[in-house]
Amino acid sequence: QVQLVESGGGLVQAGGSLRLSCAASGRIPGYAVGWFRQAPGKEREFVAAISWSVVKTAYADSVKGRFTISRDSAKNTVYLQMNNLKPEDTAAYYCAARYYRDYAFNGYEYNYWGQGTQVTVSS
Repeated sequence: QVQLVESGGGLVQAGGSLRLSCAASGRIPGYAVGWFRQAPGKEREFVAAISWSVVKTAYADSVKGRFTISRDSAKNTVYLQMNNLKPEDTAAYYCAARYYRDYAFNGYEYNYWGQGTQVTVSS
């Protein structure tokens, strides 16, 4: 059984930075990872994703240029570096993994989910 555990969330002022981590307890051979977020009263939305090979990454337009996704396959960990945070980035952030090497933009295409970590950006 694979478990994903997010960490690194917290309270930060606008313009600040946070780095989220997503650690997998088990190994899924050749899996892609995505980050999603959900704010109160809003639908879950795609934030960023990375393929197994690390060659391909994708970002939502709202975070492009501010967030960077990366992975350390040896540590089974994916990171989301978030810079220049804005109040509208406030949400619970979830990482998800899927069995395929390429990522997907729809959360329903992911097989495993973490419990989430809260990010709050104050103005």
